[in-house]
Amino acid sequence: MSVEGLSINFATLRQGGSFGAIVDACLAEGVTAISPWREYVGDLAEATRIVALNGLRVTGHCRGGFFPAADAQGRLAALEANRRAVDEAAALGAACLVMVVGGLPPGSRDLPGARAMVADGMAELLPYARAAGVPLAIEPLHPTYAADRACINTLKQSLDLCDELGSGVGVAIDVYHVWWDPELEAQIERAGRGGRILAHHVCDWLVPTTDPLNDRGMMGDGVIDLRRFRALIETAGFHGPQEVEIFSTRWGTRPIGEVVRTCVERYRTVC
Repeated sequence: MSVEGLSINFATLRQGGSFGAIVDACLAEGVTAISPWREYVGDLAEATRIVALNGLRVTGHCRGGFFPAADAQGRLAALEANRRAVDEAAALGAACLVMVVGGLPPGSRDLPGARAMVADGMAELLPYARAAGVPLAIEPLHPTYAADRACINTLKQSLDLCDELGSGVGVAIDVYHVWWDPELEAQIERAGRGGRILAHHVCDWLVPTTDPLNDRGMMGDGVIDLRRFRALIETAGFHGPQEVEIFSTRWGTRPIGEVVRTCVERYRTVC
């Protein structure tokens, strides 16, 4: 029986090793929606064949972004890499390309400058993505990642950039990154009003958190009110799948089938 409304991001199942193995583990538990990471796609033609053969819904493709660079050559290389990511997302039929925009270039302390490079890079990429029919989903990351992964850290920043860029761009709202934001309700409502919500990622925030990258919690093991969060998302008009994205050393050592079964059980009971 298919598990409706649930997608699993490949970051949750990194121990699976290959596109086909991860898909098989999802299908074994009735999960028919996925969000691959580029490094797990491997042979793109084979991955698209697997998606089509199994009637999979691809809720997102991870990831594009990382625009800031120390020089023009680096920024051009980032743009070309993002165009390839758009091509992959289009081939897979992904609902969006998730954009982790990048942080400070090596040796830089210029945060406003990095954000300007993100805006410029997105503006350069967007016509290519529009032509390919691939929406770009800006994912604001928790401020702890501002230096090295994403200098866009709130929904407000993300939506302000969306408003500057126009059509073909929206947001991926990950509970881990924005649950703490005092403007959360207003900005989710704003995102919904503008038709900007492209993805909803779920996991949990553990107390204590021992690693800012690889200690995310399974839903229900932490302090995020996931049902209230989902209610805000749905009230704003987004009814797409909840996508489980758990970077976790702990869960990454467990059998892949156990992880998928736990995702399904927690989705049904706490999300």
